[in-house]
Amino acid sequence: MPQETAVQTTTIFPFLRYKDAPAAIDWLVRTFGFEKQMVVPGEVGTIAHAQLSLGPGVVRLGSARGSAGGERPYDPQAVSHGIYVFVDDVDEHFRRARDAGAETVSELADTEYGSREYAALDPEGYYWSFGTYKPEPPK
Repeated sequence: MPQETAVQTTTIFPFLRYKDAPAAIDWLVRTFGFEKQMVVPGEVGTIAHAQLSLGPGVVRLGSARGSAGGERPYDPQAVSHGIYVFVDDVDEHFRRARDAGAETVSELADTEYGSREYAALDPEGYYWSFGTYKPEPPK
């Protein structure tokens, strides 16, 4: 009997709330190459829940609700959070994002820890990093 190969999947899913979630979904698909997995409409032009994928990774998002949609000033010198996404061809990904008008806050470069990466902001100021760093799966 052949052995089954275990498929490693993540158990951590970043979740973001956007003031204009429909526009954010369109932008993330067009600019960063995400694919829509699921989009559940909410009340009048809002998104109750959405899942976007890039390779095997998934990010969840929806429309801001109540105090979750408050203003959060962005200071690129004091980034306290962001999302890092592994991509096979970071040079091509960078060109795509730049050509689509993404605001890069860290240019494409090689790091001292062996990754090649860049960072950009989405239209609502979320900090996204893309690169070749890929942690070893947990044992």
